[in-house]
Amino acid sequence: MNIKQLELLAEQNRKRLVEVVYAAKAGHIGGDLSCLNVMTALYFDVMKNVEPGSNPPQQGGRGQGNPDRDRFVLSKGHCVEALYVTLEAKGFLAPEVLDTLGKYGSILSGHPTIEVPGIEVNSGALGHGLSIGVGMAIAAKMDKKQWKTYVLMGDGEQGEGSIYEAAMAANRYHLDNLVAIIDRNHLQISGDTEDVMPIDSIRERWTAFGWDVIDMNGDSMEDIVRTFHAIDYDNKKPHLLISHTTKGKGVSFMEGIAKWHHGVLNEEQCKAAVKEIEERIKIMSNEK
Repeated sequence: MNIKQLELLAEQNRKRLVEVVYAAKAGHIGGDLSCLNVMTALYFDVMKNVEPGSNPPQQGGRGQGNPDRDRFVLSKGHCVEALYVTLEAKGFLAPEVLDTLGKYGSILSGHPTIEVPGIEVNSGALGHGLSIGVGMAIAAKMDKKQWKTYVLMGDGEQGEGSIYEAAMAANRYHLDNLVAIIDRNHLQISGDTEDVMPIDSIRERWTAFGWDVIDMNGDSMEDIVRTFHAIDYDNKKPHLLISHTTKGKGVSFMEGIAKWHHGVLNEEQCKAAVKEIEERIKIMSNEK
């Protein structure tokens, strides 16, 4: 896909996300929206061999048949709705399955589980995802495999100490096949990250841990794709992308507002959000 196609797909996923979260009457929509561009780029441009398969692999999530696929771990598991709509767009989930979110008996939970096709590991206990990703990356090195591991974390999640144990291990084992991404939207459930647990020293901190640290504009599909493609996977260093984003990105009345970390849309808000996104989709579709 080219940049314009990826931008259009991200908007289509954004519309679907709003509708799904509204129907479910629950979801972490603010963080979903801030990381959706990155997730769309990962699944439709960056990650290799990630396609629905008829046979489950011996390890990892169900429904992925290629053992040489790149792996994705959603460490900020409360933003699973963004992953669900991405997996639907990729063909892992049928629309009628995604429509069961929030309903009794659904396989779709409020955090990722391996009951869902395309999901590699159960995640969402904050701080655990990077440790899992380190283990995956070490396994690929030991097996002399070329697949990569990508881990998406939240910025509020950076207060978890286990992240830094994993960061030290990744440096120790020279995991240049590991890419961690921090969704840097500056807001967590209790407010601004700098008021709760300051982390503005991200670059210096992770550089000191021996990581290759890169800033990118996570609101810009062009910059996301350029940044991922510029990663040097042979430099013997694990990679950290600081993805500078906007909480609630793409819905004007949600952008930069902390309450939408776990806000529930009413009918009027849902219609307004969908209308706003549909207008962008119409413009983008005419520009293709």
